[in-house]
Amino acid sequence: MSMNKPPAGLCPRFHQAVELIGRRWTGALLQMLMDGRRRYADLKGAVPHISDRMMSERLRELEAEGLVRRIVTPDTPVRVEYELTEKGRSLREPLRAIGAWAEEWIPLPDDEGAQV
Repeated sequence: MSMNKPPAGLCPRFHQAVELIGRRWTGALLQMLMDGRRRYADLKGAVPHISDRMMSERLRELEAEGLVRRIVTPDTPVRVEYELTEKGRSLREPLRAIGAWAEEWIPLPDDEGAQV
């Protein structure tokens, strides 16, 4: 993955990881795949406001990074599914930690007026 050079003092691996996982909709797709193999339409229905073009692009990026595997079953019609690789599944704990942080610090839209 080609990234701009991170600022001095910032670990290039950390920078690359945050840039990859932090892309819009990537975390949601990874989270959905934590529960197991999913069809494209299932992912599309679960991730709000993502276009087909953007979802395909994100899935291709995750596949290129070795986080997601694309499985094509030659049925009629052809069946395409996605699942996490071992590398992708290894993000389970980091994503859980981000989720726990979000539960504590990120208000839901209905809670914007609530004090934390």
